[in-house]
Amino acid sequence: MRLRQLSAALIFAATLPLAWAQDTGPFFRAIKQDNDIAMRNLLASGVDPNSKNEKGVPGMYMALQEGSLKVARQLMESPRFKAETRNASDESPLMMAALKGQLDIARQLIAKDADVNKPGWTPLHYAATGGQLDVMRLLLDEHAFIDAESPNGTTPLMMAASYGTPQAVKLLIEAGADLNMRNQQGMTALDFARRAERPDSVELIEAGLRMRPQPGQAPRGQW
Repeated sequence: MRLRQLSAALIFAATLPLAWAQDTGPFFRAIKQDNDIAMRNLLASGVDPNSKNEKGVPGMYMALQEGSLKVARQLMESPRFKAETRNASDESPLMMAALKGQLDIARQLIAKDADVNKPGWTPLHYAATGGQLDVMRLLLDEHAFIDAESPNGTTPLMMAASYGTPQAVKLLIEAGADLNMRNQQGMTALDFARRAERPDSVELIEAGLRMRPQPGQAPRGQW
C-alpha cells in the first residue's frame, strides 16, 4: 500500500509545472534585491526564468514593477525567457515596462516578440496612463493600435486624458487618435478629462475636435 502511495506521489510530482516544482524563494529574493549575480547563478542552475509566485506574478513582471532592472536584463538574456508570460490579470511584462517608462526594456521585450497589440488592455493603454511619451512613440512606431479598446471600451486617449499628462494627450491626438469614441459608459476622452478636472487636456481635446475636418471640409488649422 505504501509503495502504491509513493508511486502515485512521484507521478503527481513529475506532472507539476516546473515553476511549482522548483523552490522559487531564492528566485524572488534575488528580484526584490535586484541581485543580478544571484539571479545569474540561479538561472545557470536550471531555475525557470518564467517562474511565477504564489499569486501568479511572473518574475519579469515583478522585476519591472520593483525597478530591479539588473535582474530584468538577466532574465531576458536567458534563452528560455518568454516575453509573453503574463500575470493572473493578463498583464504582460511589456505593459509594466510601458507604465514605468522603461524604454530600453520595452524595446528589448518587443525584440523578443512581446505582443504590442494584445486583446483587452494593451501596453499603449499603460504607457498613456503613465504619460510615458518615449514608450508611447516606440509602441506607435511598432504599429500599436492607437484606438485599442479595453474590455469596457476605454481607449489609450481616454486613459491619458484622465490619468496621464497633457503631453500624452497631445501626442495621441497628433498621431490620429479618434476623439469621438465612447466607452461602454458612453464617455468620450473629453468626458474623461472633464471628470478628472484636467483643464489642459480638456483644452487640447476641444482644440482637436475643432481642427478635425468634418466630411467635405478642410482642417481649420494646425497645432
